[in-house]
Amino acid sequence: MRHTDPHPLPTRAWIRRRPRIPHRATPAKTKRDQDPAGRTADRVPISVRCPIVVAVSEQPESDQGSPGSGTPGSAVPGSLRLGVDVGGTFTDVVTVDAAGRVAIAKVPSTPRDSSIGVIDGWQAMDESAERVEVFAHGTTVATNALLERRGGRTALVTTAGFRDLIEIGRQDRASLYDLTRHRPPPLVPRELRFVVRERMGPGGVVTPLDPESLAAVVDAVVAAEVDAVAVCLLFGFLHPAHERAVGEALRTGLPGMAVSLSCDVLPEFREYERMSTTIADAYLRPRLSAYLRRLEERSTDAGLPEPLVMQSSGGVAEARIAAQHPARFVLSGPAGGVIGASHVAGLSGYPNVLSFDMGGTSTDVAPVVDGRVQLTTESVVAGVPLRLPMVDVHTVSAGGGSIAWVDEGGALRVGPRSAGAEPGPAAYGLGGVEPTVTDANLLLGALPDGGRLGGGLVLRRELAERALAGLGEQLGLDASAVALGVVRVADTEMVRALRLISVERGLDPRDFALVAFGGAGGLHACALAEDLGSRTVLIPRAAGVLSALGLAISPVRHDYARPVLGGHSVSEADLEAGFAALEAAAVADLDTPATQRLADLRYAGQSFELTVPGPAAAELQQAFHAEHERRYGYRIDDEPVEIVNLRLAATVPGVVPDLPEEKPQGTDAVVRQRRVLTELGAVEAAVLDRALMGAGSTVRGPAIIEFAEATCWVRPGWSGTVDHVGTLVLTREPTVEESTA
Repeated sequence: MRHTDPHPLPTRAWIRRRPRIPHRATPAKTKRDQDPAGRTADRVPISVRCPIVVAVSEQPESDQGSPGSGTPGSAVPGSLRLGVDVGGTFTDVVTVDAAGRVAIAKVPSTPRDSSIGVIDGWQAMDESAERVEVFAHGTTVATNALLERRGGRTALVTTAGFRDLIEIGRQDRASLYDLTRHRPPPLVPRELRFVVRERMGPGGVVTPLDPESLAAVVDAVVAAEVDAVAVCLLFGFLHPAHERAVGEALRTGLPGMAVSLSCDVLPEFREYERMSTTIADAYLRPRLSAYLRRLEERSTDAGLPEPLVMQSSGGVAEARIAAQHPARFVLSGPAGGVIGASHVAGLSGYPNVLSFDMGGTSTDVAPVVDGRVQLTTESVVAGVPLRLPMVDVHTVSAGGGSIAWVDEGGALRVGPRSAGAEPGPAAYGLGGVEPTVTDANLLLGALPDGGRLGGGLVLRRELAERALAGLGEQLGLDASAVALGVVRVADTEMVRALRLISVERGLDPRDFALVAFGGAGGLHACALAEDLGSRTVLIPRAAGVLSALGLAISPVRHDYARPVLGGHSVSEADLEAGFAALEAAAVADLDTPATQRLADLRYAGQSFELTVPGPAAAELQQAFHAEHERRYGYRIDDEPVEIVNLRLAATVPGVVPDLPEEKPQGTDAVVRQRRVLTELGAVEAAVLDRALMGAGSTVRGPAIIEFAEATCWVRPGWSGTVDHVGTLVLTREPTVEESTA
């Protein structure tokens, strides 16, 4: 939910070794919904376990862990890296072994407790837990807690006179011309905001911390019976002594209380963003901590190691860090998909791509430029500003389970409500009666009647048609026309999201390939690319579980930051000392990490910064000028440049698999024909089994390709070839205008 749409069109080196948890006896497992050999009927082949043979890029010999070391990232013979991504409808599981073999599973999610679905997915793999050396997990618990406002009851302690800063915010409005639109209410109501008499300034103490006011605040917080406390004092990012004193007093007066200090959460200037981020951190701690405790308990019972959790910045970290600083994990779910998309696109020779992850409840899109996942520190999630490093992802509520409805003006809308996993789309036959995007694709023929999904689910066309026909009665349309409208409305919202992360970032989508993944990504990719003007679509072989693959191969990552005083007058020695301090902190947390220096820079007088990489001042300034020109179309080389914050990204690389694709065995991959209804009329489409395709296999639209855990709809005018790493590379025939341009 990064850069979450403020007006959603209702449519949405190695880590330090830690002792391993002793393995308990691994419970016996049974394979579920095994794919029977030989298909005799239409189906969506979402198998419970589907091995894919790949190769792994070798690590230097010195980096290899010794057998039994348990070091995350080590290539122990027979060891596995496990990635589990929890979606709104399905939970995806991927394992990568030391030889590079990949196996996948997909099981229904368990919304009441996601940890149950995580273990269900692992048990569906039918593997020994003794082999798992690394267990990486992506979760939407923190995201959903913000969206649903289901975090802990939280108090705020701040400097006297700044109690209402979180409500005042900034003068910008989400909708400039909508005078009836209001900001979301703050996470901490006014009656739970408390102040202490103290004041820090740029040079240090202005007013000493008053012990009496501090004691009164502690008593007030005790009486308020809160679950967590956020502490954000003026200039606490620069001089944290008062914040730490307040934190100590709160922990003494409320043993076991979750207390978040802004000097730990976000040691940067800008009081409003720092306060908002710190409050979110405290607000999420009770919810995420409880979930991680349940997950660790279930993991231990299953014999699995302690989970690593995906951060918003695109790297995994220990569960204890996630429990202590949950604000860093708000985008845990989508980040793994971007990592996976960047990896497979790079193997196919496409460094510039737009990732497009369409799941059951939402769609996540993100840019990858020159092979680098783009990060931002200016995100708004569910109306809450979070100034932390995050993958530059934008989310809209357009997923396979998004519910179609008619608004008061008689217009067809899609989302933001979703059928989720329970009861799911009407076609699942689990009690859902409202039409969804999945129901529309089924009625149009892109999905097969009787198609079997993970967990034993079977798609039933008559149920989808009944739900769409009911909606059609309100619109005066038949079920097929409603289905076309539902798909078009969802496509429009997704195109708008893709334009936001490309055109509005200074990127021309015509120069980018679209990497489509998630269970529903391949069904909509060609139509979206046509609207964007892009001529290339990439469908990875593991498209349906690419987020889980991204988790399994993600590096361990820790991010560090410190403010810089003096702007453009900071000396080279001070800059080097600042970076050295961050690097020392990284070495203390990680064993021999790889580090990258970054900084936030701006032209003198500007209000906001750009984050660029560089080892020293000269390189940072050159990178800033170039990025400013790319982003905004101009640069001012003779204007003074200010350095505002220093940053350091410390990473520990994971296993990076190659994905060689074998040649097909000579069997014709076309298994049947199916009628598909499009906006131009009905067409006969060949249905191909992806398992019968291999390197060099070709396809020409109209066609449907059934993957093990997803489906791809190749529209007329598109054709493609499976490349050497198993990615289906689709290209669009040029239009008359493009041919004559």
